[in-house]
Amino acid sequence: MSAEPSESLSDAVSRIPPGSSVATGLALEHAIPFAAGHELARQGIDDLTLIGPISDLLFDQLIGCGAVSRVRAAWVGNVSAGTGYRFREAVENDEIDVENHSNFSIALALRAGALGVPFLPTRSLLGSDVFAESDCFEAGTDPFGGEEVAYVPAIEPDWAIVHAQRASPEGDVHLWGNTGIVDPAVGAAENVLVTAEEVVDPETIHSDPSRTAITREQVSAVVECPWGAHPSPVAGHYNRDNEYYLRYHGATDTQAAFDEWADEWVYGVDDREEYMRGVDADLSITEPTVAAEVRYGQ
Repeated sequence: MSAEPSESLSDAVSRIPPGSSVATGLALEHAIPFAAGHELARQGIDDLTLIGPISDLLFDQLIGCGAVSRVRAAWVGNVSAGTGYRFREAVENDEIDVENHSNFSIALALRAGALGVPFLPTRSLLGSDVFAESDCFEAGTDPFGGEEVAYVPAIEPDWAIVHAQRASPEGDVHLWGNTGIVDPAVGAAENVLVTAEEVVDPETIHSDPSRTAITREQVSAVVECPWGAHPSPVAGHYNRDNEYYLRYHGATDTQAAFDEWADEWVYGVDDREEYMRGVDADLSITEPTVAAEVRYGQ
């Protein structure tokens, strides 16, 4: 699907209906689309199934906002402090369903979805608690070698949400640094929403085609959203806001405390620009590294 010209974040997110499955936080700790996640909460889009690898604070925040009914992930919490209190309490109170994965199995599931196959095999889950305690995976036999393998069923999200450094209005996307499992998730998803630090003219994208991680036929919406991944880092743009993670941990240990936090940082702002006016941190890149020149021509 071709992207429409760059639109507002609120308009793009409004396309995601309640009950959707959403893959996000796909680049691990890098470039997590917090702005889009907060907009989901502001619009009251709920009953979501969240899909991801090591899923940092965004999953915890959406759970605290009451937007989530199911999680299919390898880990949910606060990388700087351990526990994600809203996730932990929701699990303890049986408020959400959890499908436990390893980072590799969630990547395999999305790759199977991208390939259009029902499952992919692996040996890595065998003998693990993830395999033993789950009814998601099946044991089988390698038809060529005869060894036991685990079958990981495909996951095909309704939506993937990705934050990147830059994109064209048509939906061609430059993404660099840690990209995690963005590629299989985008391939598996029915729709892709891209938020970008900047929307650039197509010639900028064409100038470095090998850096194009997502192409226009995969993308449903493009939004220019500077600082759209804060507090996570974006390579070449800003560093991780480490203090934010620690403050969040100290401010969200009860639902009442979380609600107070969310009233300020999620519901109390209209957009990302207003949100960033409340951030008191210097996250600028102080030692920029420039890649070697790449030459094209004919």
